[in-house]
Amino acid sequence: MNPITTSSRRSFLGNAALGLALAPMGSLLASSARAASPAGATTSFGPLKQIDAGDLRVEYAEAGPANGPVAILLHGWPYDIHAFVDVAPRLAAAGYRVIVPYLRGYGGTRFLSASTARNGQQGAVAQDIIALMDALGVRQAVLGAFDWGARTACIMAAIWPERVSGLVSVSGYLIGNPQANAKPQAPAAEYAWWYQSYLATDRGRDGYAANPAAFNHFIWQQASPQWQFDDATYQRSAQAFDNPDHAAIVVHNYRWRIALAQGESRFDALEARLASAPRIAVPSITMEGDANGAPHPAPAAYAAKFSGPYQHRNLEGGIGHNLPQEAPAAFAQAVIDVTRL
Repeated sequence: MNPITTSSRRSFLGNAALGLALAPMGSLLASSARAASPAGATTSFGPLKQIDAGDLRVEYAEAGPANGPVAILLHGWPYDIHAFVDVAPRLAAAGYRVIVPYLRGYGGTRFLSASTARNGQQGAVAQDIIALMDALGVRQAVLGAFDWGARTACIMAAIWPERVSGLVSVSGYLIGNPQANAKPQAPAAEYAWWYQSYLATDRGRDGYAANPAAFNHFIWQQASPQWQFDDATYQRSAQAFDNPDHAAIVVHNYRWRIALAQGESRFDALEARLASAPRIAVPSITMEGDANGAPHPAPAAYAAKFSGPYQHRNLEGGIGHNLPQEAPAAFAQAVIDVTRL
């Protein structure tokens, strides 16, 4: 059975009751997390940390007890770690060690070598997080993610299931296949992916590099048309786009996805496995907001890709693409629930 559930951010009591109804035994441990401050109440993570991991010196936020079960939260484009600024305290209050890294090309994360390719392909980003876990001595973690982060988390769950105790993925199964993506789509789908076509051109590359903050502000509005974020909220995240490798990573990511740019040969074996669209057997919860303005598949299209314990949760109340930041209580609850499915 793959139950579909619905919740609303407009009713805290409704969310709490739904969480209790859905969650397996033990979810009462999360009561302190649900009682945390509302969305938008937390403004920062405090001092960030850095660690050398694989190709990168990764900058990350950490919260919660050092000996708690680990939750790794992964952002996407064009967002940053502050997508989880109200999620992390909830998980920390429930006893989790929470790790929220800047992906390659964002924030204070930097390449260790100037000669390393500024590669945005999916396999490279996923390998970054495995390297981060190794560097931190984390054997296994529950993953909570959206957008690029959700693709990364899905890859980790499919290829390295022994490292993943549970998966929470906004918009479901997002593992890509460049050859399949290169095929033309219906006009409405092509329209929805306008920025991918734009970034495939030299004009788009130069335009994005010249003004990523304004470009990404527009994407935020399109992807979450009912989210009334203020300028301070956006500017806090926009600082992450000042990374010197940001534009190169973003452009390569979208060009690679549609087979217009090559990846690195060292990831060829991994990408060959991903091209087969492997199933995910770890306990998984997928989520979708009712006002997601970004391209995303219908839940029915990917449900069969999850072969282990699985749930899908629909969220009502004008929830857009940045679901963790728009509905942090519901997202945190899913992270807490997923390993108890």
